[in-house]
Amino acid sequence: MKTVEIFTDGACSGNPGPGGYGAILRYKGKEKEIRGGSENTTNNRMELLAVIEALKLLKEPCIVQLYSDSQYVCNAFNLGWVEKWKAKNWMRTKSEPVKNPELWKELYDLCQKHKVTYNWVKGHHGHPENERCDRLAVGYYQRYL
Repeated sequence: MKTVEIFTDGACSGNPGPGGYGAILRYKGKEKEIRGGSENTTNNRMELLAVIEALKLLKEPCIVQLYSDSQYVCNAFNLGWVEKWKAKNWMRTKSEPVKNPELWKELYDLCQKHKVTYNWVKGHHGHPENERCDRLAVGYYQRYL
């Protein structure tokens, strides 16, 4: 299996408000940048979409080292939350559904195709790829302002 590095970030002006995401995919020294967003969204949706859209670009199963400043995304996988949510039909508790269930389902399915390791990086602390992804995300949503 190929090993790919993916760096992601999501951003929002207001929450909800206009938002964007950015990602960098790196394989054997070659990089591809992607970005997107929505006129009315939340930061967590953009963090999830950054990962989803990047993984969707992989044409075959890969080993993925994913780097994100979103504890929401990283902890969901690293602490086993997503497995618990899935087992409870995407519910956090008996009466409280998971927020963004359609995105979690899509991300969960993508992670079944790839071997993804989630690495949390502290945002806005000089991590070069995280800073680039932030610029991609913010640049995208600023077109709505």
